[in-house]
Amino acid sequence: MVERPTTEEYAAYYEGYIQLVPEGNIIERLELQANIIPTLLSSLTEEQANYRYAEGKWSVKEVIGHLLDNERIMSSRLLRIARGDQANHPGYDQDVLMQTHPFNTYTLADLSEEYAVTRRSTILMLRRLTPEAWLCQGIVSDNPASARSIAFVMAGHELHHCSVLRDRYSLDLKL
Repeated sequence: MVERPTTEEYAAYYEGYIQLVPEGNIIERLELQANIIPTLLSSLTEEQANYRYAEGKWSVKEVIGHLLDNERIMSSRLLRIARGDQANHPGYDQDVLMQTHPFNTYTLADLSEEYAVTRRSTILMLRRLTPEAWLCQGIVSDNPASARSIAFVMAGHELHHCSVLRDRYSLDLKL
């Protein structure tokens, strides 16, 4: 089992996400999460999926799009660090990414499929990591980052946004 990362393995910014992840196997946690978003999307109408709880806030579809963007970026970072890449992996501006991609034009089925395929790809990659690879350290936005810390950040980031969907959008999510 991959142990929870120590605070020396990630930037303080990520502490909140990592603390959201329950104890246990991180791959199993990500597998459990893999069912939450597709189940949610299958229960929504297009109108519900385009809902914004306030002006200037993302729609439900955009929140899921943000999860997709984040998972792809974090998976890329994790892969490179696990394979020994010592480059400083840059941060990203989530708002810029959201401004330039029309997630609201996706059908619910397409968004669900893209989420499922993206998460499946992440899980397959993680299952193939060696114990040594999980402990590899690199740099993200000028801060230390281990491969395992990034996996925990991915899980915690999704838990955070699922809580927002439950609390701000009044969606029935079992976390």
